[in-house]
Amino acid sequence: MAMRVLISDDLSPEARAILERIPGAQVDVRVGLKPQELREIIGGYDALAVRSATKVTKEVLDSAQKLRVIGRAGTGVDNIDLGAASRRGVVVMNAPGGNSVSVAEHTVALLLALARQIADASQSTRGGKWEKKKFASGRELMGKTLGVIGTGNIGALVVRRAQAFGMKVLGYDPFLGAEAAQKLGIELVDLADIWKRSDAVTLHVPLTEQTKNMVSAPQLAQMKPGALLVNCARGGLIDEKALADALQAGKLGGAALDVFEQEPPPADHPLFSCPNFIGTPHLGGSTEDAQQNVATIVCEAMVDYLTTGTIRNAVNVPSVSGEVLERLGPFLRLCEKMGALSGQLALEGQTSTAPEQIEIAYAGEVAEEPTAPLTAAVLKGVLGTFLAEPVNEVSAPALAKERGLSVTQSRSNETPDFASLVTVRLRSKPGMTEVAGTIIGKREPRIVRVNEFEVEAAPQGTLLVMVNHDKPGVIGNVGRTLGEAQVNIAQFALARVAETGRALALVNIDGTATPDTLEKLRKLPHVLEVRQVVL
Repeated sequence: MAMRVLISDDLSPEARAILERIPGAQVDVRVGLKPQELREIIGGYDALAVRSATKVTKEVLDSAQKLRVIGRAGTGVDNIDLGAASRRGVVVMNAPGGNSVSVAEHTVALLLALARQIADASQSTRGGKWEKKKFASGRELMGKTLGVIGTGNIGALVVRRAQAFGMKVLGYDPFLGAEAAQKLGIELVDLADIWKRSDAVTLHVPLTEQTKNMVSAPQLAQMKPGALLVNCARGGLIDEKALADALQAGKLGGAALDVFEQEPPPADHPLFSCPNFIGTPHLGGSTEDAQQNVATIVCEAMVDYLTTGTIRNAVNVPSVSGEVLERLGPFLRLCEKMGALSGQLALEGQTSTAPEQIEIAYAGEVAEEPTAPLTAAVLKGVLGTFLAEPVNEVSAPALAKERGLSVTQSRSNETPDFASLVTVRLRSKPGMTEVAGTIIGKREPRIVRVNEFEVEAAPQGTLLVMVNHDKPGVIGNVGRTLGEAQVNIAQFALARVAETGRALALVNIDGTATPDTLEKLRKLPHVLEVRQVVL
């Protein structure tokens, strides 16, 4: 069946042409869909490309049975329910950096406009006035201090442009080290210094619980008299009522917002009557250049994912390049099988006792690789054992968190017996189940330990897991019983622990054994336990 892609917002013909490179793809353009219309048709699509107009809600995602990826042509993903997308296993991609230059230039443009009162002067002149003296109180940027809150991609671009104007730059960013700050040519300070020492402040941070209203009355009171404030990042970072009060009181020299807490803001917004206030309708990334850049970036990433599995610029799942994916391929298969094996072994009788904790240990060469995709593969295998709903590598971490499953990871550069070793420990009420695996030969996954038994078996197809007393005749009885049931043995792996007198058999069989056959195996002399696992 042909892959179907829906473009629901305005993208360029060039962006559409990129999506049409998917072999056999049907690309439909349906701009301006109402929410109900989108819900009605989304079930037939494998991919969705949007800008900011389309709202991808939980209700939309609940109807998206086939959807694998959403591409957001832009940076912000506020219009997409990431939690619902993750639970449904849908990868959400954006285009970080594609509009960074446009946002940085808009920031500097607003800063210049504030410093020279350009907006008010223009409005006055267009009103037939010539108020040269009134607007002659503008200021140069040369020699002034700019406080930049958030020195990521956009913030760093603003820094370089401010330095070109001869400004001194202070920076606040918890994730920026001293060496990086030195290379950027800024003085790294705390927020209190930003407020007190800056002639102008610009914000470049995401909106989170911690950053919401990070600029409110107390912070505004600390700023220099006549200081300027610019926000081209996210609405909600600034307490807009407090900002309006500060402007009306003459505390600040001016403020410019490209983003508002409510968009569009109401016509009677208190800032609109303030002196030297500039507002623009979220134009930061809206240039022809940026719009083309972000559409191209996200569409190319969507094509890569849909055709090769490569994940780039994803916001709800670790990004994995094609090169890394090629290296990790055997381990991804191994980890999923180990998760499925440990999950099925943890079942107590016929009850589905959900795990409470999963510990994953990476040792040797694999510990040097990005392990987040491997952990997701383990979770997919484990949760697929216990949940009726579909689980994939995208939804697995979200589903684990949702169900309160504790997941821990550890890394070690050394492993005594293998170049790489992955160990999964599953803790549930019945106890702990441990499975270890590695890759041998030509990228072949192998199980090398089940609980206390060291063994070597291929994690594929149907596997009979048997524990018995280490006594003569057990193997013969098992083989005879399976033969009488017309069950063919593909591989038979054995392990034993002399100290306990117990042995383990991992038996790969063709097809599956019937409940009657399994019961006959359990009744054989010296057999303690028989499980049938489907991998």
